[in-house]
Amino acid sequence: MVNVASWGRLGSHAHELVALHDRARVPGQIAADAGGQGAGQVQGTGLAQGNARSYGDVCLNPGGRLWRTTGLDRFIDFDAASGRLRCEAGVLLRDIQRMSLPHGWLLPVTPGTQLVTVGGAIANDVHGKNHHVLGSFGDHVLSLRLARTDGSVIYCSPGDCSPGDCGPVREAGWFAATVGGMGLTGVIVEAELQLRRARGPWLVTDTVPYATLDEFFPLADASKAGWEHTVSWIDCLSGSGRGLFLRANPAAIPYCTVSERHTVRRKPRRMPFVPPVSLVNSLSLQPFNAAYFRLHQRRAGHAIAHFERFGYPLDGLHDWNRMYGPHGFYQYQSVVPRADGQAVTQAMLAAIKASGQGSFLAVLKTFGARTGAGMMSFPRPGVTLALDFPNRGASTVRLFERLDAIVGEAGGRLYAAKDARMPRALFEAGYPRLAEFLPYRDPGISSSMSRRLMGS
Repeated sequence: MVNVASWGRLGSHAHELVALHDRARVPGQIAADAGGQGAGQVQGTGLAQGNARSYGDVCLNPGGRLWRTTGLDRFIDFDAASGRLRCEAGVLLRDIQRMSLPHGWLLPVTPGTQLVTVGGAIANDVHGKNHHVLGSFGDHVLSLRLARTDGSVIYCSPGDCSPGDCGPVREAGWFAATVGGMGLTGVIVEAELQLRRARGPWLVTDTVPYATLDEFFPLADASKAGWEHTVSWIDCLSGSGRGLFLRANPAAIPYCTVSERHTVRRKPRRMPFVPPVSLVNSLSLQPFNAAYFRLHQRRAGHAIAHFERFGYPLDGLHDWNRMYGPHGFYQYQSVVPRADGQAVTQAMLAAIKASGQGSFLAVLKTFGARTGAGMMSFPRPGVTLALDFPNRGASTVRLFERLDAIVGEAGGRLYAAKDARMPRALFEAGYPRLAEFLPYRDPGISSSMSRRLMGS
C-alpha cells in the first residue's frame, strides 16, 4: 500500500498501485484485480488514475486499488492528412500537442494544464477557454475502447457518428456515460481524437482591464463573435469585481518572424518544498491581487503569445500546489444560468469578501449555448467561476456552505473533477441525468467521490 494524494493535497491515503502498460492485457488484468481482495482493501474495487491532476477525490480510492494509466502512453496511429489520432489513454495532452503541431494540427480543446492524460480529459470532459466555439473535450472524441472489470471490452462512439467512421461498434449510450463519467464506467484504454488545423503556435491576444461586473458581462458577450479564446482573471477581494479580460485568436505567423522572447521552451521552474504555512493568506492576497491587476493594466492591449504560455501559465511552475502549505487547498468551480449570472457572481464575491478568505487563482468566464457530450458533463450554458482556497478547516467549509446555497438557489452545479466536499443533495440537483447514468457504472469500480456522492 502506498500513500497517494490528489493535486489539492488535502490528505494522503493508502492505495494499492497497479501500473498498466500493455493495452492488450488491460481487460484481463483489471478483471483479475477486481475479483481479488487485499488487507485493508475495499473489496473488489479499483479505479483508473492518470496523472493525478484532479484537485479533489475523483481520482482517489482509499483502501483500494488504483490502476495507473500513465504507462499506456503510446501513439497508435496518426493521419497527418485528416488530423485523426488514435492513442492510448495515458498519453499526456502536452505530448499530443508537441507531436502534432509540426504537422499543422493541435487539440481543439484543452484545460488550463497540458499535464493531464487523454483518459482523464475524457472522464472529466474537460473544457477550456473556447467552449463557446468548440465545446468541451468530449465533442472531439471519435471513439474509445472501454475495458470493464468483468473482462469485457466495449467500443463506443457518439450517436452522430457512423460506425464506419468511428470504429467497429457504435455504442452511443456507453459513450455518453463514459465522457464526463468520472472513470466509473470502466477503464478507458485508448481513444481516437479529431484534431484541428493549426496555422502555427502563435496567438494574437488582447488584455482588457475592467472595473466592475457591469463591464465584464457586456465585454464577454461582445467578444464571443470575434474571439476564440475568452477568459477573465477576477480580483475576488476588491469588492467591485474588477479584473482582467483576456481574449485570443490563432495567428497565421511563421515561426521565424516572432522574437525568441515569445517562445516557451524554457526549463520550468519548481516549487522546491512545502512551506510550513500557506503562502496564500490574508497578508499576501490583498497586495498580490492589487499588484497583479496594476501590472497587467499597464500591459493592456494587443500582443503576440505562444499558445502554451497563454493557455497553461501554471505549467511553467512544477509542483505549484505546494505553495498552499501542508494542509492543501480546495478548488470551488460552479456554473449558473446566464440570466442570473451577474447577480449570483456578485453574491458569491460578497460572501468571499465577508469571510476574510480569498483566492488569487480566480477565473470567471461564460460558457457557450451548448451542452456537454456526456450525461454527467459539467459545462452548460451559463457563467462559471473557479477559485482556489487554502484549506483553513472549519472556516473554509462554512464559506463553501454559503456558496453552495447561492449556487443551489440559482439552479447551478459544481464541477465534480475539482470537488472534494460537495454535498450530495447539491450534486443530485445539479446533474439531472444522474439516474440515466447510474446503470452504466461498473460495479468493480469505485472512488472516494462516488462513495461520497452516490453511495458506492
